[in-house]
Amino acid sequence: MTPRVSRGFNALTALTALTATLAATGAHAADGKLLLTGGVSSIDGAAGGGLTPWAVTGSYATSGEVGGTAFLTGVKTGDYALRTFGVAVSWEDRFELSLARQDLDTRDNLAPLGLPGLHLKQDILGAKLRVAGDAVLDADTWMPQVAIGLEHKMTHAGALGPTLFGPLGASRSGTDVYVSATKLFLAPGILVNGTLRATKANQNGLLGFGGAQGRGYQLKPEISVAKLLSSRVAVGAEFRAKPDNLNRSVLGEGALKENAWFDVFVAWAPTKQVSLTAAYVDLGRIAPAVQPRRQTGAYLSAQLAF
Repeated sequence: MTPRVSRGFNALTALTALTATLAATGAHAADGKLLLTGGVSSIDGAAGGGLTPWAVTGSYATSGEVGGTAFLTGVKTGDYALRTFGVAVSWEDRFELSLARQDLDTRDNLAPLGLPGLHLKQDILGAKLRVAGDAVLDADTWMPQVAIGLEHKMTHAGALGPTLFGPLGASRSGTDVYVSATKLFLAPGILVNGTLRATKANQNGLLGFGGAQGRGYQLKPEISVAKLLSSRVAVGAEFRAKPDNLNRSVLGEGALKENAWFDVFVAWAPTKQVSLTAAYVDLGRIAPAVQPRRQTGAYLSAQLAF
């Protein structure tokens, strides 16, 4: 294990311990928020949908409270499997700090590059600050809740590193910056979120940042829409646009082409402490598979809130 990986695990362990302490001591959020209005844990660790952050903060912490969440997510497509887990702490529905680790199992799909069984991993440190508005519509304001956030990512590419960070020109680390606006209209039970992300990440950072086409930051939109079927169940869909820095590379035109992500999900909160999310996902092309095809499949995530 390299020192950088060790530091990532140490930070994750520390935040996990803090989250566990909140649960053990009772110094945690009360019942101030409605079910599901804190969103779920995204694959990057921030509160929101499964694929994209929202302007909300995780847990049910409100004024004067501290809350925490922990999550585990698995995504299985035709050729790949992604596992991600992490924790987050939020203060007074104002600030959120999160940590997550992702592990993409490429199986034998990089065998043409001499890399069978490769795992691509990354550590993600996130921070989010609510700056204005209220996510839940009331008589006082129609203004959505607005938050700014960042996600600093460190890629661990294993045996692919010499190629990825050499001829392909990607960087080992990068920082996404985003602004999100979220509003829940209670009468129809509709939640809408829009996120604008400045990013250089390739495949969310699992293939590094920037690269062959030498592009800097690009602004990419992300959209979520959800319908509350009841106080405990929501269904919805998400779209996340992504850059395409490695499309033209030494591996050939289109070899590492990147597509937008899309999902259709259902989220269920049997209690305020537990939520489960299942989804159909379309991640487009990810990397040179044995038989290149769009990567569609299943998404399942569990979250505990304190």
